[in-house]
Amino acid sequence: MTDATTRAAEILKGHRESIDRLDAILVYTLGERFKHTQAVGKLKAEHDLPPSDPAREEAQIARLTDLARRADLDPEFAKKFLNFIIQEVIQHHKQHQS
Repeated sequence: MTDATTRAAEILKGHRESIDRLDAILVYTLGERFKHTQAVGKLKAEHDLPPSDPAREEAQIARLTDLARRADLDPEFAKKFLNFIIQEVIQHHKQHQS
């Protein structure tokens, strides 16, 4: 191996370690988020509130789109990601109301 190849391998290893840490952060963050959405779902069920809140969802999508732009993340990806999470939360609430 040349010095350049060795250096490239070290850089690659560093990037992969960062990716692994970020993946862990994402998983734990989503876990924490779902704990809160479960609490919201329980509260809504106890007070006969609808499982979804379209006005809040719309505001959240706008907020996330703005955050994505500032983070140099494709806003369409961010919207799809949030919509996926919202649908999972709604589905989870519906399953637990039955």
